[in-house]
Amino acid sequence: MQSTSYPLASIVKHSSPLIYGCMGLGGGWNKHTITASDIQQAHEVVDAALDANIAIFDHADIYTFGKAEQVFGEVLKQRPELRNQMTIQSKCGIRFEEQAMPKRYDFSKQWIEYSVNNSLQRLGIEQLDILMLHRPDPLMDIEEVATVFESLHASGKVAHFGVSNMQHQQMAFLQSALSQPLVCNQLELSLSHLAWLEQGVSGGCSGYGATNFVSGTIEYCQSNHVQLQSWGSLSQGLFSGRDVSQENPAVQQTAHLVATLSAEYEVSREAVILAWLMRHPANIQPVIGTTQPDRIKACAQAQKITLSREHWYALYVAARGNELP
Repeated sequence: MQSTSYPLASIVKHSSPLIYGCMGLGGGWNKHTITASDIQQAHEVVDAALDANIAIFDHADIYTFGKAEQVFGEVLKQRPELRNQMTIQSKCGIRFEEQAMPKRYDFSKQWIEYSVNNSLQRLGIEQLDILMLHRPDPLMDIEEVATVFESLHASGKVAHFGVSNMQHQQMAFLQSALSQPLVCNQLELSLSHLAWLEQGVSGGCSGYGATNFVSGTIEYCQSNHVQLQSWGSLSQGLFSGRDVSQENPAVQQTAHLVATLSAEYEVSREAVILAWLMRHPANIQPVIGTTQPDRIKACAQAQKITLSREHWYALYVAARGNELP
């Protein structure tokens, strides 16, 4: 079994090694009205997740233009007893193109308040367990963010706060103004996006270029009890079932190794990939986003195994395509 020493486990009522990402709910990225089949799909997904010991549900105000939260809210409206079995987190800060304005990020007090109120209304709940800032806003005023966080916490609308896609200097800067601790950071971490590991092992080595990941972010989160969550965890099925015949040799080799380890550990290929993330001592919580109940069950098998050190490195080296320095 995987370690249960996840930072969130001591903060929220319901935690789990895996997180269900709700981005695929609501009938797609369009402005269509939600349908009965969209709501039924949400019921099936929630049931499959809870049955698989997945208790954290990840939202964002923008997911399928708000419809993901809306259909989830319909599930809770029809079955209110489910609210006490889960932790609900949502994100805000991304604004899409509108009128004469481009797509942008907005951490202003007015927008954060507006986003939270709308998320609560769509979800039909009184409090978000966690509110996360979705992507760093270059115009962030930390005192303004601190003011709105304090107001949202005091009013009972938000219990805890976190961030997404932030590097550690940004987190430390923001934290310096907050009375509430940042409890989580959601980053792109996967076998196909290895910068979070490469920055630690190849830094200072000749022949290795800079990676698009700020050194120290993982360690900052570990040291400050910030829960690391990984989005894009399964690389959109790249190593767990997609046709890789036209992919580069590293992808083909990694997909083959995943299949081999799947047979050895007697779990799904998805479970092997997620277990690789969960083997890291930062106790990463992978976010999964499939809307297929059978695949949710397949992912949940990751909670039953712990990869050996040798198998973890074998996957890492295969995915990077070259031996370590």
